[in-house]
Amino acid sequence: MFAPVYLDHNATTPLDPRVLEAMLPHLSARCGNASSRHEYGRAARRAIDEARARVAAALGAHATEVVFTSGGTEANNLFLKGAAACIKPGVLAISALEHPSVREPARDLSRLGWRTAEIAVDADGRVDPESYAAILAEKPQLVSVMLANNETGVLQDVAALAGRARGAWFHSDAVQALGKIDIDFRALNAAGVHALSVSAHKINGPIGAGALVVDKRLELRALVAGGGQERGLRSGTENVAAIVGFGLACEIAAARLETDGARLAALRDGLERELARLGATVFGRGAARLANTSYFALPEIDGETLVARLDRAGFAVASGSACSSAAPEPSHVLRAMAVAPELARGAVRVSLGHDNTEQQVADFLAALTATLTQLRRMRALAG
Repeated sequence: MFAPVYLDHNATTPLDPRVLEAMLPHLSARCGNASSRHEYGRAARRAIDEARARVAAALGAHATEVVFTSGGTEANNLFLKGAAACIKPGVLAISALEHPSVREPARDLSRLGWRTAEIAVDADGRVDPESYAAILAEKPQLVSVMLANNETGVLQDVAALAGRARGAWFHSDAVQALGKIDIDFRALNAAGVHALSVSAHKINGPIGAGALVVDKRLELRALVAGGGQERGLRSGTENVAAIVGFGLACEIAAARLETDGARLAALRDGLERELARLGATVFGRGAARLANTSYFALPEIDGETLVARLDRAGFAVASGSACSSAAPEPSHVLRAMAVAPELARGAVRVSLGHDNTEQQVADFLAALTATLTQLRRMRALAG
C-alpha cells in the first residue's frame, strides 16, 4: 500500500525517535525548574548544560556562546533588535533574500531611526559584489546575510563577506545550514562573523527550541526581561525537554552529516535531471547549494495548483517558504533574483530529508509527470 511521502524538510522535519525518548522524562517525572536549588532543579540545570555543550560542539563554538531561544525567528530578532538597542542608529545591511524574521525586524528598526540597505543578488541568488561594496561604503553598523537560503538552498560565503565588513557586527541566519553543511563558528568568528541563528526543528529536533550563537564581546539588550536566564539575554523558565532534544538532535545530525550530504545530493541531482527533461527551470542551479534542496518551476503551471495536486497524490512539497506561504504574491527571493513573475508563480520546492529514498523520488517524478499531463490537457481544453 502506498504511503504518503514527505518532501518538505526545509519547512520542518519529523522528530527523531531517539530525540523523543530523551525528551520524555523531562515532560513527566523530571519536572524541575532549572533555577531551583533542590535536586530536581539541579538535574534540570545539568540537562541544559549537557545540551548546550552538544549544540556548541555541532557548531564549533564554546558552550558559553550558546544562548537558547524558542527558535530561529527569536534568535534573529534577538541579534538585530538586541544589538541595535546598544548602539546609535545607523545603517543595517541585509541581503535581498533574507527570511521574514530578519526582514520584519529590520522594518521595525526603521521606525527607530535605522536605515535598511538591501544587498542585491545575482540571477543565481548569490550576493552581488558591486552592490555589497557600495553598501559597505556607507559603513553599516550591522550586517545580516543568511548562510543558506530556505527556498533555493543557495549558499553564501559569509566568511568572505564578513571579512569585508570590518567595523560592523555581522550576523548570519544559519537555520537551514545546520545539519546540512559543516559549520565552524570558531573559524567564522575569526573571519568576522559575530553571531549565528539556528533551530532544532530543521534537524529532526523539537519545535520550540533554537539558539543564537554569539561572540561574547557583542553587547545585546534582551528582548524579554525577567529572571535573567541565559546570561540575562533570554529570561523565562527554560523549556528543558525541548533544549535536551535540541542537544541530541545536533549530535545526531553532526554524526551523519557527511553520509547524508552525499546521498541526498545524488537524489537531488537525479531528480533535477528528470525535471530538466520535463522542461523545468531550477532556480539557483549555477550556485553552490544545499544538497537536499531543489526549487523549480514549469512553464505555464501554477505552483500552488501543482502543490495541491501533488498533495492529493500523496506527496508533500512546498510552493516557497513555509513561514510566509500565506502571501499570494511571488516569492521575494525569486523577485530579487530577477525571475519573471509568471515563472516565479510556478515555483515549487522539494527538500529532501534523512529518510527519503530513491524509490520515493522516482514515485514523485511519476506523480509529477501524470499531474502535468492532466493540467496541460485541462489548459488545452480551456484554451
